[in-house]
Amino acid sequence: MTHSNSLKPSTLVISVGGSLVVPNGGIDVEFLKDFRELIHKHVKLGWRFVVVVGGGGTARHYQEAARDVGKLTRDDLDWLGIHSTRLNGHLMRTVLRDVAHPIMIKDPTGSFHHWTKPVLVAAGWKPGWSTDYVATRLAKRLKSKLVVNLSNIDYVYTKDPLKHKDAEVICNITWKEFRKMVGNTWDPGMNVPFDPVASRLAHHSKISVAILNGKNISNLDGLLTGERFIGTVIG
Repeated sequence: MTHSNSLKPSTLVISVGGSLVVPNGGIDVEFLKDFRELIHKHVKLGWRFVVVVGGGGTARHYQEAARDVGKLTRDDLDWLGIHSTRLNGHLMRTVLRDVAHPIMIKDPTGSFHHWTKPVLVAAGWKPGWSTDYVATRLAKRLKSKLVVNLSNIDYVYTKDPLKHKDAEVICNITWKEFRKMVGNTWDPGMNVPFDPVASRLAHHSKISVAILNGKNISNLDGLLTGERFIGTVIG
């Protein structure tokens, strides 16, 4: 199922799943090259981007190692995840340096009025808030009605397709229905299409979220050029 859309160049918030930047086997250089090319192309067409980067394999490896050695609090796990998103964010800011604001944003409520470049890179903030939440917070501040969430799935499914053969594709879903699926609590390292706390904020702020597979860069290109795209729209 494809969606048609008519987006006009403006500021778009993209939440980049950490698993795209750092899958379990190390950094995905090909993804970074493709993503960089896409951002450059659309910056020339008048788009501005806020790119929020997740923790991915970096966060998981650190969290697992720390768990194996000692007893940890939830905050400990969250801080390891947050610092992983910041490392990944610095990587993203570095590869986009010619078009990106020189300082990475760590606090979505802080000032960024000196932002003049077309791209702003942001990362994790504080325990209890995921990068999806940071992306939604920034979209609300910028009065942007859409967050694009790039993950490693083509769609949201009725249940985990890796475990259930009868999982069905969802193309459109309301926030009310989606929030029934994911619950209300954030857990560090949680693997859901869009985090529950961010979902609540998006729901109350009337922000839609489009979930796309980030490995399919031409699909994201289609969304930006106003063509059809494959994915799930929550809103």
